[in-house]
Amino acid sequence: MIEKLIVLEDIDPVVFFGVNNTNIQLIKALYPKLRIVARGNVIKVMGDEEEMCLFEENILKLEKHCAAYNSLKEEVIIDIIKGNAPQAEKIGNVIVFSVTGKPIIPRSENQLKLVEGFEKNDLVFAIGPAGSGKTYTAIALAVRALKNKEILKSAVILFSENPNT
Repeated sequence: MIEKLIVLEDIDPVVFFGVNNTNIQLIKALYPKLRIVARGNVIKVMGDEEEMCLFEENILKLEKHCAAYNSLKEEVIIDIIKGNAPQAEKIGNVIVFSVTGKPIIPRSENQLKLVEGFEKNDLVFAIGPAGSGKTYTAIALAVRALKNKEILKSAVILFSENPNT
């Protein structure tokens, strides 16, 4: 019997393990020959070497999916562990996925222009009326850059047209 530790990096263990550990319980049920213990961001696995290699490979796939979509659903876990490709989630113009897994997308043509300008230029100025989504889009772009490790820190500089604010 072999023992192995798998450390989950770049993801929230709460999202990965699920509410009340439902995801890890499902994973345990799908691997009945292994003894699996999860603490913090570490998964301890004991069992047959061949089964553990397959388990580790699938956990890394699940971790990658969780990092990309910021969620891990039961269907995805089953698909990956059974060896099927998970159903592709709509990516389209998604800037980033929220903590609930909801995609954050540009909602108007001008927000889409802001996203495209961000990808092509080092510095982008956005001018528009209040409530047009300038800050929301800029923050989503900054979060995406942080998650993709394109930058270490993020600073969004906002200017107001009213000098008193």
